[in-house]
Amino acid sequence: MQELELIRYIATALVEDPASVEVKEIDQDEARIIELRVAPDDLGKVIGKQGRTARAMRSLLAAATAGSGQDIRLEIVE
Repeated sequence: MQELELIRYIATALVEDPASVEVKEIDQDEARIIELRVAPDDLGKVIGKQGRTARAMRSLLAAATAGSGQDIRLEIVE
């Protein structure tokens, strides 16, 4: 659950419309997927140039869950 709050915290700090940030978790067979939705105008801010911001969020998520043995993925949904 703290992974959701981490992604929500980062995303709300990046976007112009923090009220539009939605984070939810989906359990699949082999992985937990964290879905991030933002306003269409803010999509570029959470992806970043050449995907650097999204990659950094995924790296932080991996570091936060290291040692748990779980496969957690971040998907940024339009």
